[in-house]
Amino acid sequence: MRIVRYQEADGGEVSYGVLGADGLVVPLEGDPYGERRPASGRFARPLDEVRLLAPVEPSKVVAVGRNFAAHAAELGNQVPERPLIFLKPSSSVIGPGEEIVFPGYSDELHHEAELAAVIGVRCRDLRPEDVPGVLLGYTCANDVTARDLQKPDGQWWRAKGSDTFCPLGPWVETELDPAALRVTATVNGDVRQEGSTAQMVRPVNELIAHISAAMTLLPGDVILTGTPAGVSRMHPGDTVTVAVEGVGELTNVVVRADI
Repeated sequence: MRIVRYQEADGGEVSYGVLGADGLVVPLEGDPYGERRPASGRFARPLDEVRLLAPVEPSKVVAVGRNFAAHAAELGNQVPERPLIFLKPSSSVIGPGEEIVFPGYSDELHHEAELAAVIGVRCRDLRPEDVPGVLLGYTCANDVTARDLQKPDGQWWRAKGSDTFCPLGPWVETELDPAALRVTATVNGDVRQEGSTAQMVRPVNELIAHISAAMTLLPGDVILTGTPAGVSRMHPGDTVTVAVEGVGELTNVVVRADI
């Protein structure tokens, strides 16, 4: 099942829906975290007649660094002994088709293609085997990074958390085995990143269990699971597409900030 969050093309109501194999979006009553019921009195709409938004509105995005050994190595880093966890604020989230803003305080902006897990129920202190039961599903993510700010700032608040630095979408796929999925990033049609979730240092279930030992995870929260090797610069005007096998494609354009 593919869960979407969308806005009517005329800029009207924002809703959750289910995207069927026929390309029609069936609106849901409320949010997708409880019982999913079609909204009464509303009709299905073709996908091309609605505007897709980020598929969830997380209270927080919890991200994992250096979870692919080759990516750690390409930046001259060691794989950490424990998962390297950091937060991206909810204000960094954008949806498919929205613009990634290259801020004036950075000179080096990178793409990082990732599989993202979406939490479906409030949870804490999970065991790895508990994790599949608390997930809504999976989506694509781009962990946009101002690489030149990571070391000078120490904390990654600007490098990873600036506005528009967390594109998500295009939808949440609820039926997916994350064990061995192809993950790619293309820039203007050229493949820059290509890897498999089978190359993760720590699998999804282990990562989420580790995170849940320290913080409560809420419905809609997003876990970014790490990026494969091949990260590279993005420039204003670039079209960047993150693709995750079994999920779909997330495309955004990079623009220069006005300031």
